[in-house]
Amino acid sequence: MILVDDLDHSEGDDVARREFPLLNRTFAIDLSDANQQRLSEALAFIEEVLENAREVKQASRSKKAADTSPRLRGYTLTDVREWAREQGLDVPARGKMADEVIEQFVAAHPATEDAASEDAGESPAEPAEAAAAESAAKASPRVEAAVGV
Repeated sequence: MILVDDLDHSEGDDVARREFPLLNRTFAIDLSDANQQRLSEALAFIEEVLENAREVKQASRSKKAADTSPRLRGYTLTDVREWAREQGLDVPARGKMADEVIEQFVAAHPATEDAASEDAGESPAEPAEAAAAESAAKASPRVEAAVGV
């Protein structure tokens, strides 16, 4: 049987099947002694390169965290959805909530802004805002917890 070098297609007595490892796999190729020497040098070069290189990891697709925006302090998106449905607004059962709906919720629940500003060390709410928060607290037990009434 006559073997043919897979790189330069030459025939000769020195052509043989050569196996070599690369990237945790084993490859086989028919090579002459001269091409085997070239392959060995190339593999040595690749090994040197890999020793000095850094592996790049593929970015993983992480799940988005729930909206933990300070503007909803004390509330969840479920609270926003319940409120929006009570107001006759069309909201999805799950998934992204429209910014406009969240803004309307925050406007209707001043206590959400008060809790955030108190946490930030800002001055307490004006009396009119405090009265609005107190009336909102009477409307919802969740507001009571957030306002501390």
